[in-house]
Order: sequence, then C-alpha cells, then structure tokens
Amino acid sequence: MADTKRILEGLQIIVTDLAQQADGHAIQSKIFAAQGFSKLGAKYAGHAAEERGYVDKCIDRILDLGGEVKNGAKKEEPVFTDIVEYIKYDLQTSKDGLAWLKTLVEEARDDYSTFDMLKTYYQDEEEDLYWAEQQLELIEKIGLQNWLNHQL
Repeated sequence: MADTKRILEGLQIIVTDLAQQADGHAIQSKIFAAQGFSKLGAKYAGHAAEERGYVDKCIDRILDLGGEVKNGAKKEEPVFTDIVEYIKYDLQTSKDGLAWLKTLVEEARDDYSTFDMLKTYYQDEEEDLYWAEQQLELIEKIGLQNWLNHQL
C-alpha cells in the first residue's frame, strides 16, 4: 500500500526543486542565446517550460491527494557562462535527481495515478541525462568549436 504522506512529501520536494531548476534553465537559456547560441538557448527554454509543466502536474496531484502545497524556500544555484561546465553541472544534477526520484517512483507503485505521472517524469529526466552525456561525448569527438558551430 502506498504511503500517501511520503508521496506528498516527495511531490512537494519536486515542486520546490523543479521550480528552481526550471528557473535555472530559463536563465541559462537567456545567457546562451545572448552569447549567440540560439539552438542551445531554445533547447534550455523548452526544457524550462517542460519542467514547469511537471511542477503543475505535481501541484495538481498534491491537491488531489488532499495535501497542502507549499512555496518552499529555494537555495541559490550557480549560473554559468561556460557552456561545457553547465552541461556537466546539469548532467550531475540529473544523475542525483534520478537516483532520488527512483525511490519515490517505487513508493508510489500502488498509487497508479501518481506512479504513472512520476514514471513519465522519470523517463523525461532520463532522456535529458542521455542528451547531456551525448553532447559531452560529441564535444570530445568533434571538438568544442565544431560543436558550438552547431549551436548557432
């Protein structure tokens, strides 16, 4: 049987942390676009919008389960001008987040609505992780300048 209290706590963590992450992606999007890397700017702008969509879904699910949504305190996150350093940072964030999210997905296994939503979110985050890994591999194989040319 699903532990609703733990699920609600986990959903609230997602609401707080993912809202922060969406803001971070929006900021990075603007920075990279201002540097002339429009494709990368659009990628992270889309990513921010997608994350806000998951925040909305988690808020709705908290309310469906009778929980109270909080606007939790958010910690300051670094902002990057170096694209490669940011991709590495974002990759590590994805790895850490997926490890934590896996336990929440398992916790929600008997709450089918929450489980399906979290499973979809997990799969999306996993795709983001693979994208970051692929970009770092491409940079290594074709060189940073060639990779950056593809981001214009």
